[in-house]
Amino acid sequence: MGAGGRMTVPNKWEGEGDEKSQKPVQRVPSAKPPFTLSEIKKAIPPHCFKRSLLKSFSYVLYDLTLVAIFYYVATTYIDALPGPLRYAAWPVYWALQGCVLTGVWVIAHECGHHAFSDYQWVDDCVGLVLHSALLVPYFSWKYSHRRHHSNTGSLERDEVFVPKPKSKMPWFSKYLNNPPGRVMTLIVTLTLGWPLYLALNVSGRPYDRFACHFDPYGPIYTDRERLQIYISDVGIMAATYTLYKIAAARGLAWLVCVYGVPLLIVNAFLVTITYLQHTHPALPHYDSSEWDWLRGALATADRDYGILNKVFHNITDTHVAHHLFSTMPHYHAMEATKAIKPILGDYYQFDGTPVYKAMWREARECLYVEPDDGANSKGVFWYKKNL
Repeated sequence: MGAGGRMTVPNKWEGEGDEKSQKPVQRVPSAKPPFTLSEIKKAIPPHCFKRSLLKSFSYVLYDLTLVAIFYYVATTYIDALPGPLRYAAWPVYWALQGCVLTGVWVIAHECGHHAFSDYQWVDDCVGLVLHSALLVPYFSWKYSHRRHHSNTGSLERDEVFVPKPKSKMPWFSKYLNNPPGRVMTLIVTLTLGWPLYLALNVSGRPYDRFACHFDPYGPIYTDRERLQIYISDVGIMAATYTLYKIAAARGLAWLVCVYGVPLLIVNAFLVTITYLQHTHPALPHYDSSEWDWLRGALATADRDYGILNKVFHNITDTHVAHHLFSTMPHYHAMEATKAIKPILGDYYQFDGTPVYKAMWREARECLYVEPDDGANSKGVFWYKKNL
């Protein structure tokens, strides 16, 4: 047992088969914490919970201004460049535009949490427009994501990136548990993971029948939510029709270069961010015999994306605070995170491992979950890697 109640277990973090790289995992405590949500909230300055309509819109305006500038520069100047420079310039545009549009995605996500303003109708209108433009069904994801926040860390009720026990791993998993297999898995996950989750509920919570974010009568939604799922679908159809008209006027290749590739980058970042927030060798999952809301909310990790933390409106490095208080606007989340760290102590998980290393490590170390052998409680599950 490590200091402060953290359990230390042997695990390889950097490289495979290299004894010099073996480091212990400092697990987050899985016992019920000695503090309450109310005590955590009291540590946060009250102004952190206040939402400003003007300030929130200023972030929308800032991001969309950058989007417009990058679009103008790309469509005005790139094709005029000599061949080699043109081929180098497009990837630069894709990277910049993809990063900024990820920030736009985060603002729409904040609207879904009612963290954008004090007016729910404003939040929903802004979120619907921004998410539809990025081919995200706003209300559909808002409701499934809300249930994720209500059930984080629960093996039975969480909505996304729900790990499987070893007995339920697919038969082909052992054939992918090697470097080439992990590369292929990561490529598929980053490129197709988000649309597959929306359309087919891949990596989502198991339901007793087909689940889809575009189906108003699917098992994800209640009767009172179905009308808004229709509205989400209309938003997606409107965005798709607009893209069709643009492709007809400007050409499919033009649309792919200007919009399609940046959208792929947005989707890849979204999957990366979400995956790394909820997948870590130090984080527990719980079955119904052990799960409670506070322990589940604390079974998340803050990560460091460098300068992209700001571009992504700090959803990356303030995720623990976000799970505790999801209606808090992003521009107060850093201050809140600093305030709650002393209260959370060992229950707070931050990992500054570079993102590309963390993705590879988690893909290697976090294959399935099982209780520890000989553990007093069989309701606490930890990531394992030996298939």
